[in-house]
Amino acid sequence: MSKVKIGLIQMSCVKDKSSNVSKTIEKISDAAAKGAQIICLQELFTSLYFCDIEDHDNFLLAEAIPGPSTDVLSKIAKEKNVVIIASLFEKRSSGLYHNTTAVIDADGKYLGKYRKMHIPDDPGFYEKFYFTPGDLGYKVFETKYAKLGVLICWDQWYPEAARITAMMGADILFYPTAIGWAKHQDENTNTEQYNAWQTIQRSHAVANGVHVVSVNRVGEEGNMKFWGGSFVSNPFGSLLFKASHDHEETIVIEIDLEKSEYYRTHWPFLRDRRIDSYEPITKRFLDED
Repeated sequence: MSKVKIGLIQMSCVKDKSSNVSKTIEKISDAAAKGAQIICLQELFTSLYFCDIEDHDNFLLAEAIPGPSTDVLSKIAKEKNVVIIASLFEKRSSGLYHNTTAVIDADGKYLGKYRKMHIPDDPGFYEKFYFTPGDLGYKVFETKYAKLGVLICWDQWYPEAARITAMMGADILFYPTAIGWAKHQDENTNTEQYNAWQTIQRSHAVANGVHVVSVNRVGEEGNMKFWGGSFVSNPFGSLLFKASHDHEETIVIEIDLEKSEYYRTHWPFLRDRRIDSYEPITKRFLDED
């Protein structure tokens, strides 16, 4: 199909995991009632963003994938005939954990998972304490409505990840996200950071000729104010929707997948790639000597 309705669920979270899951199920139902066919949830939606501190007790939040949360989501996906993109804290084994997104098709079938490849370690974002880098490579998922590419938060800053996923045939790039401002920051810094975050992802849309959907959380947690601002970009970087920075929102946006054909034909960046010249990109850095 050419036209697909995308649901974005931007919400705040609380400490109680079951409350977050119940709230999410309600919002999935709301998005489905508005006509959504593919629904993307924010990063680590079942909990607060626990990576703001290094605390071994937080490993108790992790679960198997597939597991309890995917079982619940599979049921609602089948009931509402929607695809669900769900970011979860995966326990692979004792001492081995991943930041992982599961994809569930509209018939409730679990299609597989993508494990976050790029893991940050910054003040308030101590993810290297919790997550092993992904080892499944980049992934696309053939769903009832479209072929989806899924990346996660910090992956947003890396054009290589977007390029490879698009080259694998993704019709849409989805980025479940948890990113915010430190509460002590001034407004100019906040604006610059948000604009950089949005701009880099819109550039992935332009460079690859695909729609980009980014879903972030809102609310204050610890020293962080999550900046929301979830958005949908068309394949030439134009915003089709942008959420607020402060409020929960359940939005459904229709996109036209045929736009990729148009933009890729008129701006043939894929045609003109010089793949014979890109070997240096596999280096960490190119020292002068």
